[in-house]
Amino acid sequence: MEIIRCPWCEKDDLYRKYHDEEWGRPVFDDSVIFEFLVLESFQAGLSWYTILKKRENFRKAFDGFDYRKIALYNELKTAELLQDQGIVRNRLKILATVHNAQRFLEVQQESGSFSDYIWAFVDGTPVINRPITLADVPATSAVSDALAKDLKKRGFKFLGSTVMYAHMQATGMVDDHLISCHCKK
Repeated sequence: MEIIRCPWCEKDDLYRKYHDEEWGRPVFDDSVIFEFLVLESFQAGLSWYTILKKRENFRKAFDGFDYRKIALYNELKTAELLQDQGIVRNRLKILATVHNAQRFLEVQQESGSFSDYIWAFVDGTPVINRPITLADVPATSAVSDALAKDLKKRGFKFLGSTVMYAHMQATGMVDDHLISCHCKK
């Protein structure tokens, strides 16, 4: 029997695995949430597939996405990352990752966890959309607008509304699987 998936993931097995096992599944672990924030911020202006292919390289380069370590990165580490051909070598995005790790820690201190903070934007429950085609899936929402605005107010960088909507999809805050997809709840 043929498995029906959202058509965007049918490029190859890497994309299908990501779609089937991660995309749209609720994430409450701060470490995983931070990983997706980093990856989504690097995706700005690029395809998600490009970032997904480099994910393991990013993981190695950024100490397993350990935000506590990343918050302490200095100019030497930044220079090292700029030489790493396995990641996207964008100085502003690398610096933003360090800066965002510092802000991430601040939000944790304020809210108890970053998960509690970010999930409050959807009242702790995933938003279940019922798109029929990919054209029915938005690039932003009122929630991603509000979240991006609040993050910007807190000093986060490279996390605008479109990036945050993609983050919400990736971490299951919003379920945009097509109604025909086998992953639809």
